[in-house]
Amino acid sequence: MPEAVPNQQYISFLLMNYNKIKKKRILSASRIPKFKKIMAATAAGAVLLVIIGYVSQCTSQKETATAYAPAYEIYPEKEIVPQRRIPDPKPLLPKVAIIIDDVGYDCLMGEAFLNLDTNITLSVFPHSPCRHQISRKAEIAGVEIMLHLPMEPVEYPAVNPGTGALLTAMTSEELIRQLEQNLDSVPLIKGVNNHMGSRMTAMSAGMYQILSAVKKRNLFFIDSLTTEDSICHSCARLLQIPFAQRDVFIDHVQTPVFIRQQLLLLIRTAENYGEAIGIGHPHTVTYDMLVEMLPEIKKKVRLVPASEVVHTGG
Repeated sequence: MPEAVPNQQYISFLLMNYNKIKKKRILSASRIPKFKKIMAATAAGAVLLVIIGYVSQCTSQKETATAYAPAYEIYPEKEIVPQRRIPDPKPLLPKVAIIIDDVGYDCLMGEAFLNLDTNITLSVFPHSPCRHQISRKAEIAGVEIMLHLPMEPVEYPAVNPGTGALLTAMTSEELIRQLEQNLDSVPLIKGVNNHMGSRMTAMSAGMYQILSAVKKRNLFFIDSLTTEDSICHSCARLLQIPFAQRDVFIDHVQTPVFIRQQLLLLIRTAENYGEAIGIGHPHTVTYDMLVEMLPEIKKKVRLVPASEVVHTGG
């Protein structure tokens, strides 16, 4: 929270008048009530200016945080079909997990998705300004949160994945140190998924280290599947950690028609395979379409947290 800064002109005014009154010894008993009224009015004016300054600082801080937010996902040019196993058919409705990535730089939008449905999972950027606030409110609401882990894309350095990014040029020690800092930065996480990472997720040595650290913390990992060369599935199977892959990007074209189409595709995928994972982002249009379509979605599938669609060894 920004510190309130006292108004220097009012402080100088009070000190100057107090010294004059003391020096001339004119603070008689008959004038004390009037003097108190003047002091109270002056103090009230100072408090008002402080409040105005605080609100101005909060607005400026939000604009600054938004300006420094990392870019949203880099989407693959062609559709990538995830490696999947077909679960045994069950009498219940198929399961769908919706993950909202890139949370942490817009507190209001993060809270809007947090309040949308308790089974929608939020994936929060490490070191983002709203991460602690979102984590606390998610715990109270019973919403599952993940770490949205920045990783190097093939477009790097032209595209920067953001603060705390794991890069292929890092030594093993640097990679693990940065990863541990990222994991520590967002409390109460249940799992991890990658932000960008089309280069890093294709590097076996790096991913083995990353997933080993994830396993030590008893977390699951979901591959956002930003490249068809990803080796996350084979690494997770080798290490026997709970794992899944993204099925559908919901909003890489930000129009209501496209997002509706993608949500319907997510439902069909779940109906075909028993479960599916959709990834969206904190866009207003995404929020509006989820508000509109959640009743329809819930008639056809069971909306579940991400932890309910990961599997070990599959």
